[in-house]
Amino acid sequence: MAELPVRNQSGEQTGTVELDDAVFGMEPNAAVMHQVVTAQLAARRSGTHSTRTRAEVRGGGAKPWRQKGTGRARHGSIRSPQFRGGGVAAGPKPRDYTQRTPKKMKRLALWSALSDRAAEGKIVVVDGWDFATPRTKDALAALAALEVEGRSLLVLGDDDRNAWLSFRNLPDVHLLTARELNPYDVLCSDVVVFTAETLPTSRVSVGAENSVEDSQ
Repeated sequence: MAELPVRNQSGEQTGTVELDDAVFGMEPNAAVMHQVVTAQLAARRSGTHSTRTRAEVRGGGAKPWRQKGTGRARHGSIRSPQFRGGGVAAGPKPRDYTQRTPKKMKRLALWSALSDRAAEGKIVVVDGWDFATPRTKDALAALAALEVEGRSLLVLGDDDRNAWLSFRNLPDVHLLTARELNPYDVLCSDVVVFTAETLPTSRVSVGAENSVEDSQ
């Protein structure tokens, strides 16, 4: 098992923690991560796009000119797709983009994403967030003390309200609770910051509750 230092928000080491190899030490499965992330992004699409066919466009009921004798191409409606203002041929219609993804695949993708970040040394563990009041300036100071740079994902506990309010206005910081942890947000982040409370200690702790999208 890999061992990581546990630090307080001032950057001082207060202990160590061992990372479970089943969660943070496996060989990342790129194919599974790709499939699950693709499904996650597809499920976010509203699918409300719509175009009108020639049957749905207003007008065009009369034949624009007689069939023969004009020297022009024959047409039956000025709402055909080739006309300006005509209908759209084979255009998009409202649809559901949801892809069904097995739970085991979602979990494997999450473990793979966490293992990838751990292999790159991008996992940070703090013993907890101690903000007396919500203050963005204190949140910035804490990240600087922990040497967290770039896009960061902070996994907070349900009771970390002051921390949530302190970090939420920072543009490069994304906040999630442990049960919302998913492969896409892990892979999008340069650094993943856990508290001692939210750090997964086994595969069970990042199991069934951590579905990619409830709608899938």
